[in-house]
Amino acid sequence: MNSPRRCDGVSRRDLIRIGGLSALGLGLGGLFRLRNASAAGSPLETKAKSCILIWLDGGPSHLETFDPKPDAPEEVRGPLETIATNVAGVRIGECFERTSQVMDKLAIVRSMTSPLGEHNFGTHYLMTGYKPSPALEYPTFGATVTQVRNQAGVLPPHIAVPTFSGNVTGNGFLPSATAPFSVGGNPDRPDFKVRDLDFYRGLDLTRLDRRSQIVRALNEFGRTQDAAAAPSDPDLERAYNLIASADAKNAFKLSEEPSVVRDRYGRGGGSSIGQSCLLARRLVERGVPFVTVNSTGWDAHQNIIQLQKRYPTDRNAHLPSLDRALSSLVEDLSDRRILEETLVVVMGEFGRTPKINSAGGRDHWPNVFSVVLAGGGVRAGQVVGSSDTLGELPKDNPVTPSDLAATIYTLLGIDPGSELHTSDGRPVRVVPDGATKISALIG
Repeated sequence: MNSPRRCDGVSRRDLIRIGGLSALGLGLGGLFRLRNASAAGSPLETKAKSCILIWLDGGPSHLETFDPKPDAPEEVRGPLETIATNVAGVRIGECFERTSQVMDKLAIVRSMTSPLGEHNFGTHYLMTGYKPSPALEYPTFGATVTQVRNQAGVLPPHIAVPTFSGNVTGNGFLPSATAPFSVGGNPDRPDFKVRDLDFYRGLDLTRLDRRSQIVRALNEFGRTQDAAAAPSDPDLERAYNLIASADAKNAFKLSEEPSVVRDRYGRGGGSSIGQSCLLARRLVERGVPFVTVNSTGWDAHQNIIQLQKRYPTDRNAHLPSLDRALSSLVEDLSDRRILEETLVVVMGEFGRTPKINSAGGRDHWPNVFSVVLAGGGVRAGQVVGSSDTLGELPKDNPVTPSDLAATIYTLLGIDPGSELHTSDGRPVRVVPDGATKISALIG
């Protein structure tokens, strides 16, 4: 099956692939290699232990989602109606029936603004807080969290479900070990499994144990011959532990979830966002600090109603699928009493044009758009900022991607003013100088 392509012709890329077990997991070893040279200091005290970023790749329309304009002319307001939420005075797009009932657990920022309306540039800005530069690629949120926390564990600390956005590497100038581990496949398929976590033909745990013992023996021999020899490779140890750990591999087994839970998140049809969000919940429950759920197909230049309106025969269109996934995730985290320690962020690289074009769709529009946050210490049940009557520009409280990044890092316990370091030792702030966290969002 071909990978979905956006209007710029860029297809999704798998950025990380686990190495063959025949080499004793050497490919996996690099996944866990964190270099202390670029640590940004100890994390601050915070409620948010982990983050789930629901990335709407391609740029979702703010007018059909979280900033509808029911009183605007028809060519602006579009074909969809609005729906009341359980927060007085707040209305959202009509397809968000379930999300409307958890609005008291959400916060909407309606005054996001950026000058970058191209997919690659917009993605880099939103995922890093930095405008793109030809001199340096900046790390995304997950890579920075991985680097700063340097958290021990069998599962990878930065996971993408099913793959990461093809517009950025993920780790930027940080070590490749901080890049996202992409699980691959389609979590909505009955036969879904994470590739290469099973043993290769002819290799089992007993043989893997023997190979691990040989490596340890060689390392021990090296130490006896040379006091300055390096100790056993901890990255190789962690790679071995992941492959050999039934508990770690079980984290990816959606088949363990009751059918009623899987159905509530949404499954079947062409969208995998529901099962991807369910997998994200399973991962953060097991201590994974950062999970990106990558939902593609939001680049709606044509027939926006066909792509996003809820039809009785197409309950897997983008908006109803997001509605089920987001509402179920928030409710599930809340019921399990981990919402306050799990930050949920929903966003894409920009919004869409206020006026519907001649093809019945909306084009790129970074001037104003919306972002949704929940949990992790977020002050919920509110709307921050607003756009003007046509959804063209911020009306008040404009928020830049740098400001959003400062807010996300603060909620995750990372000082926005702290520094990372490039491979040659150059200090780089976690967010640009002048970025201001959104104080109204921080409970």
